[in-house]
Amino acid sequence: MSKGLNWRPLLVIAFLILSAVYLTPTLVSKLPTWWSGMLPKDKIHLGLDLQGGSHLVMEVDTPKAVEGALDLIATDIEDSLTAQTLRFKHIAREGADKVKLTLYDKGTADTVQAMIKKKYPEMELLPNYEESGFTVMQVRMNEKVAQDRKDKAVSQALEPIRNRIDQFGVSEPVIAREGLTNIVVQLPGIKDPKRAIELIGKTARLEFKLLDENINPATATPGSLPEDDELLMEKRVDQTTGAVTETPLVVKKKAMITGDLLTDAQVRIDSQFNQPYVAIEFNSTGARLFDQITAANVGKRFAVVLDSTIYSAPVIRERISGGSAQISGSFTDKDAADLALVLRAGSLPAPVKIVQNVTVGPSLGEDSIHKGLMAGLIGVLLVVVFMAIYYKACGLVANYGMVLNIIFLMGALAALGATLTLPGIAAIVLLVGMSVDSNVLIFERIREELRLGKPAIAAVDAGYDKAFLTIMDSHVTTLITAAVLFQFGTGPVKGFAVSLSLGIIINLFTSLLATKVVFDFALKRMNVKRLSI
Repeated sequence: MSKGLNWRPLLVIAFLILSAVYLTPTLVSKLPTWWSGMLPKDKIHLGLDLQGGSHLVMEVDTPKAVEGALDLIATDIEDSLTAQTLRFKHIAREGADKVKLTLYDKGTADTVQAMIKKKYPEMELLPNYEESGFTVMQVRMNEKVAQDRKDKAVSQALEPIRNRIDQFGVSEPVIAREGLTNIVVQLPGIKDPKRAIELIGKTARLEFKLLDENINPATATPGSLPEDDELLMEKRVDQTTGAVTETPLVVKKKAMITGDLLTDAQVRIDSQFNQPYVAIEFNSTGARLFDQITAANVGKRFAVVLDSTIYSAPVIRERISGGSAQISGSFTDKDAADLALVLRAGSLPAPVKIVQNVTVGPSLGEDSIHKGLMAGLIGVLLVVVFMAIYYKACGLVANYGMVLNIIFLMGALAALGATLTLPGIAAIVLLVGMSVDSNVLIFERIREELRLGKPAIAAVDAGYDKAFLTIMDSHVTTLITAAVLFQFGTGPVKGFAVSLSLGIIINLFTSLLATKVVFDFALKRMNVKRLSI
């Protein structure tokens, strides 16, 4: 057992130190400068029910995303036929899933059909038919592709919404997808919810603008710029520290290309340097403009602007034809994925409407905090008193384990940057009960062994061994329940499930290992012969 006495206390002490480090940003309002560069900065955030604010549920009109995609395809087909001098009467979207092409003759229809099969393999060609002397073709988006478009529309709507909220200055917002078509937005501590709702509902605008490199952006001010220039900030994220910096750049007000002409943006890996970059695709109109602009501006910088913030400003190295381009730089995989998402979601891909708007007043938040803390403190105090009276000195060991539970859980929540809600506080109170319950099982086993006449050391070892499976079974079943709550629950229910899951895992450690350390120290190091139980 000497080995156990070495590593077990060290493990408990190590977890205590880690918990203290992660809890410090939550408990200390102003951290020293050296802390920010070396140690964790995440803290436990207060949820909407504790801090007050607004809770919005926004529904994305996903069928409109499919219609928008079909409109782009119709425009692209029209441009392609015009470029090839193929005659047509009319090309437009028809209904929610088709593009209708009205052509003058069957020969043109055969050529167009071959082009569409090559260019849009995911589209289904319906049988041609005659209408008023014209040949009519219909191209339908299959159900799987349409569903994928709808799914992407919800995901892509998150970034413009997040950018809007960041500009509004809301601290610690929650923006998350819920279900197939909804987006949940929580704005804790917001003072003007009406203005926030108006801001979120506006459509983001993606633009490609040339930089004016004749002006020094470091000394430029909005009032000193030429009429056709503007001063924007380039957003950069440090890969090592995660710190966000903004650099001023002077750009032309006129957008050379807009996000309406962009059809796709995907992350690719450079085979030569094994670095991620973002590959972008324009429709035929965008490709033609991009070709002309890059040819006329080789050696100049081209800014990618979303919501008046520059996300990238690469140098045009050469003329770029074909409608494809790449944006490369010192990207991490996450940076490249984020940029691709920003480019794909330059404007909201589909309209959104607010289906639920609940405002929680700050006074309710303060009241919730007070009642939640009081409930927790009263629960802990009652348990501490009961254990100390009923199990005497061993009850103090159980109380020690319960305190460790709370410290470790709060440290874990801080490490994850979790949001604490009222259900989360309820989970912590429940954990107190579970912690004591585990110790009760162990202590009753120890009592049984002592009644059989076993010495204290043997009784403690046997008590822990025999209670192990019972404690493990109860915790595993509760953990499964928490997993189901997390999978199918929403909002506060998920917060409860997270706190409960972490608490279950931590309680296994404290009840089976941390409290055993105290018994081992007392019985084997201090030679205590009789247990006060």
